[in-house]
Amino acid sequence: MEIRGIRFVGTHSPAHEEMCSFVRDVLGLTPIEIEGVGATLFATTGGDAFAVAPPYEKDGVGERTVGLLVEDLDAAVAELHAAGVETDGVSENARWRYTHFYAPDGKLYELVEERDLAPG
Repeated sequence: MEIRGIRFVGTHSPAHEEMCSFVRDVLGLTPIEIEGVGATLFATTGGDAFAVAPPYEKDGVGERTVGLLVEDLDAAVAELHAAGVETDGVSENARWRYTHFYAPDGKLYELVEERDLAPG
């Protein structure tokens, strides 16, 4: 598998509104909307995305994710499975196809494939 870049970073925060204000007003990232994404998204000038979501877990604990860009998500998922790494299935939104997995460090990561956004 070839990782082509880090395309996405996400955080879950109980201080969702405050974090969104900080990312927009202090860090200067631009709010963006992508159909099918439940988090509040911001773009860097290089086109990468930073997501801020409220915690999903009832106890307030959230996960952070890093989206590693791959050319062919299905092939990369097959490689993970062959290595004994479980994934949560392939999901998609208007911009990405992706899957989550836990690495040996116990942290949550994503493999991300950019969708063809060309018209037509």
